[in-house]
Amino acid sequence: MRTVHGCIALAGVLGLWLTAGGAHAQGAPPARVRVRTYYIAADEVNWDYAPSDSDRIHGVPVPPKKPDEVGNVYRKALYREYTDATFTTLKPRPPEWEHLGFLGPVIRAEVGDSIVVVFRNNASFKASVHPHGVLYGKDSEGAPYADGTSGADKDDDAVPTGGTHTYRWFVPERAGPAMGEGSSVIWMYHSHANEGKDIETGLIGPLIVTARGMARPDGRPKDVDREFVAMFDIEEENRSWLVARNIDEHTAHPATLKALIAPPDTSLSPDEFARRAEQRDIDMNHSAFANSNFLLNINGYIFGNLPGLTMTQGERVRWYVFSSTHFFDTHSPHWHGQTVVSHHMRTDVISLLPMEMLVADMTPDNPGTWLFHCHFFDHSDGGMQALFTVKPKLARVAAP
Repeated sequence: MRTVHGCIALAGVLGLWLTAGGAHAQGAPPARVRVRTYYIAADEVNWDYAPSDSDRIHGVPVPPKKPDEVGNVYRKALYREYTDATFTTLKPRPPEWEHLGFLGPVIRAEVGDSIVVVFRNNASFKASVHPHGVLYGKDSEGAPYADGTSGADKDDDAVPTGGTHTYRWFVPERAGPAMGEGSSVIWMYHSHANEGKDIETGLIGPLIVTARGMARPDGRPKDVDREFVAMFDIEEENRSWLVARNIDEHTAHPATLKALIAPPDTSLSPDEFARRAEQRDIDMNHSAFANSNFLLNINGYIFGNLPGLTMTQGERVRWYVFSSTHFFDTHSPHWHGQTVVSHHMRTDVISLLPMEMLVADMTPDNPGTWLFHCHFFDHSDGGMQALFTVKPKLARVAAP
């Protein structure tokens, strides 16, 4: 029944697209729709924000954790890709995507394709997969709210622990690059069952759409040699679903700290409950423990621990840069030693608001290892820094 329902839902989405005129944006629709299928689970894993135990920007050790701090290793829930619907074998992450860190796998599509995400929730809380930019029906939105739907149209909203749901999305013209843009654009996907807590726990990833006719068979844009994804993120681990577990496993006085984050007794009167909840938030905001749980990172790495940002002089490099959901997630990514083109402007600094997504194209011309960081100094000083390397292009040797 699920497969039949999914086919009906996809047919409905395609029908909506045709009705909206999407098929006529560049002539007749293709003879058949390419279906790109992904098997993605929410898995709980230990994540190390600084696996080298060093500040690689300054060449010094990271500060040792205090007894009432979690440190650099947190239990998180991350999107991970599997080879098939059995969810028994993780799909290896290619070396060129090593830099994704704790982000979910890249979901790719060309305009005109459909995307199928078979999602298994192995996390200890309800979760979902909500996409930006693409076209979806109510059974594939992945967000619970009073939208007037019921039954099968609500199964996607919050998948329970151990549950599976298949999301089906279509990629119309309006999900691809606009006139005057490049050959591909960045969107994102994330859990929206409880958006703030889900994302702070780690459930977010990139979705890249390439213009019709501009994609290689694997979805990569034909006119780009190297792609990088960078999420500038203030991860507030206080809001994670797994904060109590992190306290239990990594701190010296778990009972005291869990009392600090515990909600008031629900048997209190509404006024007293609100008063105590407000006081709890004040106490948390002024506690050293709460402050230690703000991780200022790029793709889940701090102080230069982000690996894999390597390219060659003269390559056509595309950066997909976006920001997360926190109130403080306003960033100014800056590349040292190179320039980029973004928003039809040559620059070396771009601006991001919370959940903003941008593309920046670079042709690196200056070999060396360079700093990539947020220019908001509090963020940079707090760890939101990485290194990227431009290898020199080897000169061609003339034949004798």
